[in-house]
This record gives sequence, C-alpha cells and structure tokens, in this order.
Amino acid sequence: MFVVALTGGIGCGKSTVADALAARGAGVIDTDLIARALTEPEQPALAAIAAAFGDDLIGPEGRLDRAALRARVFDDPAARRRLESILHPLIEARMLETLATLTTPYAVLVIPLLFETGQERHADRVLVVDIPETQQMARVRERSGLADAEIARIIASQIGRTERLALADDIIDNSGDHAALLTQVERLHRAYLDASRDHHPTPSPAAPPTADHHW
Repeated sequence: MFVVALTGGIGCGKSTVADALAARGAGVIDTDLIARALTEPEQPALAAIAAAFGDDLIGPEGRLDRAALRARVFDDPAARRRLESILHPLIEARMLETLATLTTPYAVLVIPLLFETGQERHADRVLVVDIPETQQMARVRERSGLADAEIARIIASQIGRTERLALADDIIDNSGDHAALLTQVERLHRAYLDASRDHHPTPSPAAPPTADHHW
C-alpha cells in the first residue's frame, strides 16, 4: 500500500488535514489515538507506566492521570526518554498491525514525533502541515489555555520547523482559511491516488525522503 506519513508541530492542524483526507477515502491511522488506547485500563502500557513512574499516577477508577504524567516527565529528559521507551515501540507495533488490515487506496500515518522516532522509514511520502510559530502559539493558547512559556517549551521539545520542512516531501500551508487548506488537501489527495496506482514499494526502508516538495 502507498503510505503517507503526516506530521507537523503542535497546533499546526494535523488532525484537520487527516480528517479531510479520510473524508476523501484515505485510511488514516492516528498514533495519538493509539497512545490513548494503549494507556486505557487493562491495556499493556498502563502497568508499565505505573511500574516506572509510580502507582499514584493511576486514579481511583484505574485510569491514567495524563496531566500528572505530563508534569512528571516534561522537565525531566531522562523520565521522558523512559516514557518514550515504553510507549513508542507499542504504538509503532499497533500502527503497523492496523496498517496491514487497511484496504483503502492509500494510508495516512499521523505521527507527531515522526522524525524524532525515525518512523519516516514506514512511508513513501512525508507530508508536513506547517504554520508560522507565532500563529502556532496563538492556536495552541486558544485551544488549550496553556501559558506561552509552556507552549514554547513544547515547541522546543520537537524537531525545529526549518529542519522539519527540509525533510518534507509535501507541505500544506495552514496559515490561511479553511477553504485554502481544503484546496491543498484535494490537490495532494489526487496526487496520492495517482501515486498509489503506480506504487512500487520502496527498496530500502531506511532510504531518506526526497527533497521534492511539488508533484
């Protein structure tokens, strides 16, 4: 199957683009949703997180206190790496299992930390959703109510915008209105459909993405 990896910084509109592609027939797999499912009660990641970070992160109903976990690992790089070592392999495995079941014309893997985890190797194209950082901060502030300092720390913890754009095969500029976004989505959807018809699997999963940003 032809596979597109979709990524972008926090607040850039990855979910909006993914939903628009799904509405046009793409098979979308969102790793944030997988992560949530894996940390539900009775799921494999929950016990491992409790063992690593303490049972006090599990609420009275057996659910993960996500806010407390974020607070515990955010300013502690070692703790964050420990959490990632628990979650990322499980998320990746579940994502690939789901991918193998799709029968859609092409697949879209929504992976916020795509380059940070090296998972671009699973894709034939990398699609980056992009907005300027000032607009990014404003959207996250409006959506989540976080303080600017906290938003800036989250942005700083992700790969830089310039590097992300340089690694992209395709870019959607989400700085305009919704109609402008959908015009770009439609163009790329048609291009991905065309590519899926002529698709030949990439010879090496470790091959770097091309720098071509245009179809």
